[in-house]
Amino acid sequence: MSLAVARKPLRADAARNVDKIITAARQCFREFGPEVPLQTIAATAGVGPATLFRNFSDKEELVLAALNWQLRLTVDPVVDGALADIDAAAGLLRVMEALMAAASDDANLLGAVAGRRELLTGITGSLMESMSVLLVRGQGQGSLRADISMTDMFRLLAMLIGVVDTMEPGSDAWRRPLALVEDAIRSVRPSRPLPVHVPLPAASLAGQQAI
Repeated sequence: MSLAVARKPLRADAARNVDKIITAARQCFREFGPEVPLQTIAATAGVGPATLFRNFSDKEELVLAALNWQLRLTVDPVVDGALADIDAAAGLLRVMEALMAAASDDANLLGAVAGRRELLTGITGSLMESMSVLLVRGQGQGSLRADISMTDMFRLLAMLIGVVDTMEPGSDAWRRPLALVEDAIRSVRPSRPLPVHVPLPAASLAGQQAI
């Protein structure tokens, strides 16, 4: 899943700076939230602001690079394994689990592009292509509903990622709604209890009461 903006090959020292900046960005977003200043990220990375801006023109580009790094590290290997698995439905669910775990771990990164999710298209395009392959295979194997389209899957995935906004960062509260989605897309509902119920955090409850 390559970043939408192609990069020229970097010298070894420049590549190390990029890695340090992305690592610092993920750390700072987790600690300080989506509004963390770029200067704080540069200081945490141990580089000057000029070095940061030489590699990333703005916060948006840095956020996308950090998300792309996370997907390559944690989701791509799962995708490769799923495509090699004879059970396409099980592989598809593992990919969705990996994606939700990544979204939970980097909830504040997602928050930094909230309302502009179209920006993620460049780093999720190949992921959706792989999910499409698994969906068609699963339908051919009879394990996934034949009437589901990739448009349905895209919307279900968007709904699941929205779950991150209703839970504590790093929580696995997404497992229960993912299990409900699995019940909906499989041709036969799995015979297993739902994952444990996780209450809404206080902030989400306050927002509901305000409405």
